[in-house]
Amino acid sequence: MAEIHERQPLLNNNGPQGPEGENGVVSDAEARGHGSFSRNLGALEAFAIVISIVIGSGVFTSPGSIDTNVPSPGAALIVWLIGGVLAWTGAATLAELGTAIPGQGGVQPFLKYIYGDIFGFLSAWTWVVAVMPATLAILSIVFIESIYSAMGVTDQGASIGHKLLSILVLVIISVANSISTKASTRLNNFFVVAKFFAIAALVVAGVVVVILQVSDPARNVGGRDWFEKSWFAFRDSINPDGSLTHWKELSEWELFGHLSAALYAALWAYSGWDKAIYISAELSAPSRQLPLAINTALPTIILCFLTANAAYYVLLPWSVVSTTDSVAVTAITRLLGSAFGIVAAVVICLVVAGSLLGNSFVAGRMTVAAAHMNWLPPFLSILGRVGAVRPTTEDNETEQHLAEPKSDAPINALILSTILSALYILLGSFRALLTFNGLGEYSFFFLTVVGAIVLRYREPTLIRPYRPLILIPVIFSLVSGFVVIRGAAFAPVQALVLAAVWALGLVFYWVQRWQQRRGLANGV
Repeated sequence: MAEIHERQPLLNNNGPQGPEGENGVVSDAEARGHGSFSRNLGALEAFAIVISIVIGSGVFTSPGSIDTNVPSPGAALIVWLIGGVLAWTGAATLAELGTAIPGQGGVQPFLKYIYGDIFGFLSAWTWVVAVMPATLAILSIVFIESIYSAMGVTDQGASIGHKLLSILVLVIISVANSISTKASTRLNNFFVVAKFFAIAALVVAGVVVVILQVSDPARNVGGRDWFEKSWFAFRDSINPDGSLTHWKELSEWELFGHLSAALYAALWAYSGWDKAIYISAELSAPSRQLPLAINTALPTIILCFLTANAAYYVLLPWSVVSTTDSVAVTAITRLLGSAFGIVAAVVICLVVAGSLLGNSFVAGRMTVAAAHMNWLPPFLSILGRVGAVRPTTEDNETEQHLAEPKSDAPINALILSTILSALYILLGSFRALLTFNGLGEYSFFFLTVVGAIVLRYREPTLIRPYRPLILIPVIFSLVSGFVVIRGAAFAPVQALVLAAVWALGLVFYWVQRWQQRRGLANGV
C-alpha cells in the first residue's frame, strides 16, 4: 500500500479515496505499520499550542517595522487585520488537507500525496534543516535581546556573549521538551496564560489612559496623539535611521513597496498559524478538533494583535512607535517608569519562551515524521531515549523493561534541532534569519495551497470532513506567491542560500534512493 502510494502523485489521478481508516485515507506511517505518538491531545491542547507559537515576539517587536511602512496608525491596524485574515485563510486550507489526508509532519504528507515523494521529502528537508532551526534561533536571540533591552543595552546582538546566552536558552527549552509530551503541553499552557496576561496588561493600560484623557482633556497622559490627531490622516514617518518618509510625495509604486513591506512584517508576526497541522496525528478526533482549534485560535490571535497595537498608539507618541523594536517595553517604561519596564521585559521573555517551547515541540515531531517516511535516518524517529538502536539484553524481563521508555519525547530529533539552531545563532543575525525563514516557509505554503485547489478538481470524491470556500485557498495562494517573489527580489543572498539547501537536499535524496536500490539488488 505504501509503495503504491509513493508512486501516485496527483498527476496520476489515482490517490487513495476509500474508507481505509479514519476520514477515508490511510497515512503513510500507518500504512507502513510505524507507531509514533499517541492520540492523547484534544482541541484545547491544539488551541493552546497555536496560541503559544503565534503570540510570540512578533506582536511586541513588529509594530515598529509596520508603522514605518504605513502612512497612518489606522493603516497600520488595517495591515494587522489583513495579515491575520490571510493567515486564517492559510490555516483553514491546511485544515482541509489535514482532515482529508491524515499524516504526521505538517505539509509533508500533503505535498507527497499531491505532487509525489520528492516534493514531500524536499519540504521535510527544508523544515528540518532550515525553517525550524532558523525559527528557534530567531526566538532565542529575541529572548536574550529583551533582557539586554531592559538593561538599556541595544548593540550587542552580534557579540559572542549574546550568542552563547541565546544558545543556553535554546538548550534549556529543548531539555524541557525532552521530558514528555504531557510535561511539554502543561508547561505550554502556563506560557499561554503569560501571553494573555501580557496583552491584557497592555490593553488595560490603554483603556485606563483613554478614560483619564477623555475625563480630563488637559491631562498629559500617554501619547496624546491618539486624542488630538486623525488616525487615518497621512503623517511623515520617522525611519530607524532618522530619515523621514513623506507619504504624499511617494509614487504609487513606492507606496506599494512600503505597504508590501508592512504586510511582510505582519505575516511574520502571525507566523506559526500552520502549527496545529503538525500535531494532527496526535489529536483524538482530528476531523473535528483540528478545524475547531484553528477557527477559535486565529480569531483570538487577531483580536489580541489589534487591541495590543491600538494600545501602543494610545500609550506612545506616534513618532516613537516606528523607531523602536521593543514597543511594549518602551510603552510601559514611559507610562509607569523603568521598574515597570523591567517587569514588562520579564513578562515578554516568558511570552517568547512559550513560543520557543511550542516551536521546539513541533520541530521534534517534524523530524520524527520525516524519519518515518524514510526521508531521514531511522534513529531520528526513536522516542524516549538517545542513540541509534534500542538496548538489548539476554534477560527477557529486563529487555521488556528497557524497550518501554519512560518518556515519549523525540529526544534524538530534539538534539538535531538544537545543534542546527545553535549553528544558525552563531553564523546568522536576526534580520537575515527572519527573511530566510519566511522564504523557506512560504515557498511550500504556496505549493501546498495551490495543490489543495487542484486537488478539488482532480479528486472531487476525496472525503473532506472540512471544506472551506474555494475563494479561501485562492486568496492565500496569491498572497503567498507574492511574499516569495518579493522576498527573493529584496533578499537575493538568503534566496541563494535557500536554493543551496534545496540542492543539497536533492543530492541527499538521490544518494539515499540509490543506496536503497543497491541494497535491494544485493538482497540486503
